[in-house]
Amino acid sequence: MVDTQNPNYQIVLFKGKTIRKTIFNKEWYFSVIDIVGVLTDSSDPGAYWRKLKQRLKDEGSEVVTFCHGLKLKAPDGKMRETDCASTENMFRIIQSIPSPKAEPLKRWLAKVGYERMQEIENPELATKRTRLLYKLKGYPDDWIEKRMRGIAIREELTDEWQKRGVENEHDYEILTAEISKATFGVNPSEYKKIKGLKQHNLRDHMDDFELILTMLSERTTTEIHRTKDTKGLPRLKDDARVGGQIAGTARKQIERKIGRSVISKNNFLKIKNAKKLKK
Repeated sequence: MVDTQNPNYQIVLFKGKTIRKTIFNKEWYFSVIDIVGVLTDSSDPGAYWRKLKQRLKDEGSEVVTFCHGLKLKAPDGKMRETDCASTENMFRIIQSIPSPKAEPLKRWLAKVGYERMQEIENPELATKRTRLLYKLKGYPDDWIEKRMRGIAIREELTDEWQKRGVENEHDYEILTAEISKATFGVNPSEYKKIKGLKQHNLRDHMDDFELILTMLSERTTTEIHRTKDTKGLPRLKDDARVGGQIAGTARKQIERKIGRSVISKNNFLKIKNAKKLKK
């Protein structure tokens, strides 16, 4: 399952078990606890990993050093920091866990890592996979085109943020919220409440106007960063506000002309169910 508001984050299945992964430094990093859970069937994978991590440290293993605390979605739907490792270092951790499931998991990790390398060499492959997922979920083609363009614009913006001093997920959330508030008058969490969403992806439930204004705000913010050569979170935040305000002005003008709010309470599931009822 792809989180397409954050396409760098995915939930995948191995032998019926959930494994979270996210892109960090342009490669997939996997949740160590999730991998441990698959290999050991432990009732408390977190405790198992803490003990294993301490043993590896005591043995002088470097593998723990290469683990990074990255934010992944927890069972309660909140983004929480958890130890993650690259494919290479995940192999090294697996070697430390006696389990008959190790070899199938290694093959699976190698396949996933190889697919990621293909996507780096040919980004069109990642785009095709995401487009297919939306198609399978029943989204209409014209909506998918807008959503895919929005993903590209979002990635361009987050690349700029990374180049200009954004260091962690929390900083990305701050900047994203700044754009959203200036564009729509609400932050992403408030927006999700308006649409009646909980763990769902907000952008996957936006209509045409909402997607277009989101693209406008983020593309404008990217161009402002480049024009001003902005660096550092405080100044990037100022640019984000300005980019959002420009889209916000467009939103208000549209609302005056059409006589209603652009911010819709509708979500994709409700629209989909309504179409089924009409049939």
